[in-house]
Amino acid sequence: MYFRLLRENRDFRLLYAGTLISLGGDWFLTVALADLVLQLTHSATLVSLVLLSQTLPIFLFTPHAGHLIDRIDRRKLMIATDLGRTIACLLPLLARSPATLPIAFAGVILISIGSAYFEPASQAALPNIVKPEELGPANVLMSSTWGTMLAVGAGIGGAVTAMFGRNVSFIVDSASFLLSAFFLSRMRVHFSEERGHHERPPLLESIRETVRFAREKPRVLGLLTVKGGYGLGAGVVAMVSVFGREVFHAGAFGIGVLFAARGLGALFGPFLVRAAVRKDDAQYRAIALCVISFSIGYTALALSHSLIVGSIAVCFAHLGGGAAWQISSYGLQRETPDFIRGRVFAADYGFVTLTMAISSLGAGLASDHFGPFVATVSAATLSLLFGIVWSVATWRLWRR
Repeated sequence: MYFRLLRENRDFRLLYAGTLISLGGDWFLTVALADLVLQLTHSATLVSLVLLSQTLPIFLFTPHAGHLIDRIDRRKLMIATDLGRTIACLLPLLARSPATLPIAFAGVILISIGSAYFEPASQAALPNIVKPEELGPANVLMSSTWGTMLAVGAGIGGAVTAMFGRNVSFIVDSASFLLSAFFLSRMRVHFSEERGHHERPPLLESIRETVRFAREKPRVLGLLTVKGGYGLGAGVVAMVSVFGREVFHAGAFGIGVLFAARGLGALFGPFLVRAAVRKDDAQYRAIALCVISFSIGYTALALSHSLIVGSIAVCFAHLGGGAAWQISSYGLQRETPDFIRGRVFAADYGFVTLTMAISSLGAGLASDHFGPFVATVSAATLSLLFGIVWSVATWRLWRR
């Protein structure tokens, strides 16, 4: 079904290709930035600030993004954000010393602001690009793009950064956004349903309407808490760069390998869960087990003493993390009507970026003060607790 969907649905194929390419470029940028910050400052806290710069602006801009996504042409909005990010990716080229490092952070922030509009628009549009019976496979494929290009992009990005320098990686990411914009411009399908004027409230009322909708739909509310709760412990991902460079002493290559292992887990996790659990409500119940698997994997990373063992641990963690992310997105697409779907996905994205920003900063500070072992185990424990609490609180919602 996956190959048939890609073969027969031209518009989905273009969206998939554009997303695949731009995400690959993103991981070139992430590996290069982590290496740049560690080389210039040797600070895990500042590496965490890179992740903070990639997440906190999204939280701040998603309220407006969701409002806009449900009002204007989603495709044109996504093209505009891609073109803006093409330019922003080039700013880190100007960072040559600790004094000029803020320029690189400015580029990361601008890219993140673009993501606040692009990602929810893409998620909200997907049910309009594929048939209802294709939504499940399409969601798995779109989720797999992140894992695929994390595995390929991070691995190759680490090697390219080590061999040719960071500047090449920054330029590759810029080109990837430009190519994504081109693919989007070739799509013909409508990214949203026809809307009446009564469905376009002003910003504050739009936010209130989204809150009311979530409160009236317990299943939507339950699914909305998945990524945000997962994000409470997902700041442990900031430790991947620290383990690759400082613990395993493998430099940019080590960072790339660990990110690649993360990508392989995120790639295969959604496929494995969908193959093992066919019924939608049973998949929702499996979210808790996926989050707990994430916690176990990162605890194993903390105990690892080699790059190989650490890579296996990270891969296992993201088998669960990738599956939990995909299931919650699929559920929200099924449970939410088009007129408000952009706002719901913006809220979903904003919530997870906020919790991940806080968690990433906390993990970096803990690593600098107490070491990477304590930081990693503490964050993994938060994920474990969330998985247990979420399972108990939502179990009855998935019986119908």
